Parts: sequence; structure tokens; C-alpha cells
Amino acid sequence: MPQVTDGARPMRDPTTERTPGMKLAFAILIGALLAIPLFTVYLLVYDRENQSATARASIAEGWGGPQTIAGPTLVIPYQAQATETVTEGGRQVVRTNTVWRELVLAPERVEIASQVQPERRQRSIYEAVVYSANTQGRARFLLPADLARFGVTADALAYDRAELRFGLSDAKGLFGPPPRVTISGVSRPLQPGKGPAESGGSGFFAWLDASPIRGAPLIADFSYAFRGNGSLTLAPRAGDTRWTVMSPWANPSFQGGFLPAQHRIGSDGFSAIYRVGNLALGRSLVDAGEAAPAAAPGNPYARTAADAPAGEYEARVTLVTPVDLYSQVNRAVKYGFLFIGFTFMAFLLFDIVAGVRVSAVEYLLVGAGLVLFFVMLLAFAEVIGFTAAYLVAGAAIVALLSAYSAAVLGSRRRAGYIAGLLVALYAVLYVLLSLEAYSLLIGSLLLFAALASVMYLTRNLDWGAQRATSDRAANRE
Repeated sequence: MPQVTDGARPMRDPTTERTPGMKLAFAILIGALLAIPLFTVYLLVYDRENQSATARASIAEGWGGPQTIAGPTLVIPYQAQATETVTEGGRQVVRTNTVWRELVLAPERVEIASQVQPERRQRSIYEAVVYSANTQGRARFLLPADLARFGVTADALAYDRAELRFGLSDAKGLFGPPPRVTISGVSRPLQPGKGPAESGGSGFFAWLDASPIRGAPLIADFSYAFRGNGSLTLAPRAGDTRWTVMSPWANPSFQGGFLPAQHRIGSDGFSAIYRVGNLALGRSLVDAGEAAPAAAPGNPYARTAADAPAGEYEARVTLVTPVDLYSQVNRAVKYGFLFIGFTFMAFLLFDIVAGVRVSAVEYLLVGAGLVLFFVMLLAFAEVIGFTAAYLVAGAAIVALLSAYSAAVLGSRRRAGYIAGLLVALYAVLYVLLSLEAYSLLIGSLLLFAALASVMYLTRNLDWGAQRATSDRAANRE
């Protein structure tokens, strides 16, 4: 019958004891099996993140999607002669028809100012950041002196049928007082639709008589308010576009092909000034071509996808959530193997150096506790935030595994070493999650230190039990 010390752990029977190398291979095998629940936790984080995105989209539904503003542009129709070849009676006949086309003029200069007011909206444990934006500006249009280069004469233009068009990708987001457009000081009534292609055809326009543009610049002042979520994008078109964006949101992200010429970010919010010219856009201020088809009444316009990247010729401001708990939990899960590896190595050293037997079931239970930390972290983070959840989950798992280690290792002092190791691991992981730029450097240094410690502690260890076998053979002789 095996002997028992301290009334807890049985002493080893040398005839049945596995070699240290076998114990190491056994611990590695159990750690590899724990990759299955770790991968399951990774999938759980992915699923919860998708649920969160769906919930945020539901919260923002009816408020307005990610908005893109474009324009204004001045559109003046004109009649032109178009020829076509048709077959009549077996012969090809050339016919000349009169068709309507559109001359699209971009402003020579436009100044736009957008005041973005963010708002947090919640449903259950989920939160979405939406905003309302008040936009106002002034555009200056000129009739090109070299209009004939575009195949159009000034006398052919139907000035009395001109339209001033504005683009807003999700026109359902318009709210508050109706948009106001004044042309040369005269307020004009507005009609829905006919937005430019940059806004997916969504927007509004005003009819006007553009005859005064033949002798003087046409000045258009405009203001409108709309709602959106996630991001606000400008699709510039003018010869000189100046866009000023201001908001009390302290965490903006500037994206797209054009970045601010000037910007300021502080705890009280941000401001940014964009300057974009048509030469940078690679586009002329004049476009003469076929008339754009009118949008079918009642058809909803396509909304900009929340995760669609900004275009190469766009300027975008995104209201970033300061802490994305799902990305942090996801990164934490990727370090799960380090937790399992360090903890198993500590138990293995107690086994082969201190002489305390650790069974496969005990390895599995300790590994399950380590994996459970990430599940608890995700569950609590959705309710109380990442930092508080990290403290709660970490404290619970450290207390659980420390108490269990005292029974497994037969000593409170040894359990104290395990508790210290876990506290150090959780502290280091939090630092790695906070210092993303230096996480690889810090992690590699810690792995080096851990490997050096293991090599030092096991430097005299007979992993294959070769020396013990030789000694027993010598004794028999």
C-alpha cells in the first residue's frame, strides 16, 4: 500500500512512476486538447460581436445610416442633335433626332460647415453611437467662358429649366426644419430625389431660372439638418472645396482618400478643416452628357453600408467607440495558450521537482478554469465594461484555482506560488492589451524569461530517467 504524507497526497511508487519526459508530453497533450474549448470561446466572441452589430443596426434603424453628402451641382438641360442609323426596307438610313441632355456644373468654390452632435442610444446591454448634423454652406457657380469646347453653346441652354441638386445618401435622416436653399437671396422650394451618383441618387433639388449666370456668378446658400450613425462622408466636386467639421466627440477617425488639412482633437471634442480641389479629384467642373433618368417614386434608395470603406475620392469622419470590448476580448483569447502553458508548467515542475503527483483530471480541471476566465470576461464586459469585467473574472479564477491548487499540491505555500503566477499573468495580459503597439516586444521578452527560468530549474533533471535506470542496473551487478 502506498504511503501517505500530511494525510493528503500519496507518495510515489518508483516502479510505476512515469519519466519526466513522459509527464511533459502528457501535459502538452492535455494542453492541446484544451484548444477545442478555447476555439469555442473564440467563436462565442465572434457570435456575440455579430449580435451586437445587429442590435446596433436595429437601434439606429429609423435614425439614419452612415451619411454621405454631395453637391451642390447646377444642372442645366439643353437640346442637341443626335444621329442614329436604322434599317428600313433592307437599307440603312441615318436619322437625326433632337434629344435633351444635361450640362452639369460643379461650383467654382464651395464652403461647407457641419456641426455634428453625437448621442449614445441603448437597448438592453447594447449601445450605438448616432449623431445629428447641422450643415450649412455657400456655393459659387460660373458659366465657363470656353463652353463651346464641351460641344454646347450658351444660347442652347434652357436656363428656365435648371436645377440645383444636393446629395444625401439616406434622405430619410432629414429632420427638424425643412432644408433651406436661397439663390441670389431668393428662397427656393425643394423637391425630393435627383441626388448625384456619389449619394446613390438620394437627395433633394430646387428648380430655378439660371439666366443670371450668363452675366454674373450664381450664389447659392443652403442649410439642412440630418441624422446618421457611425460616419459622415463628403464627396467633393467643386473647384475648391472647404469643409469644416466640428463635434464634441473626442474619438474621431479620419478616413478616405483626403485627410484634413488642419485638425484638433481634445477632451472637449474635435475640429477638422478639409481643402480639396478638382485637380486632386481629376475631374472637370463641367460635364455634358445624357440626361440622368429620374428616380422611380416610392423606391427606397440604397443606404451606405456601415462597414463599407471610404472611397478614394472621399473624406470621411467616423465616430469611433473608445473601447471595443469584443476586439479586446478576442485579443485576450489569443493569449489563452500562454496561460495554459505557464500554469501547466508550474504544476509540472511541482510534479517532477517537488515530488507532488498531478493527475490528468487535475490538469483538465485547472485548464477548464483558465478557459472559463475568458467566458466570464466576455459575459461581464457586455454589462459592466471591460476593465471592471477583467478584475471580476480574474479575481474569481485566481481564487478558484488557488483553493484547488492547495488541495492538489498538498500545500498552501505551493498554492500561493500558483496564485502569484496567475496574478502576474493576468497583470501582464492587461498590459499587453493596453499597449497594443508593444505587445509583441513585451510578449517575446516574457517568453524568453519564462524559458530561461524553466531551463534553469530543470538543468539537472533526468528527463528520460536514463541515470536512474543505469544506477539500478549497477546496483544489481
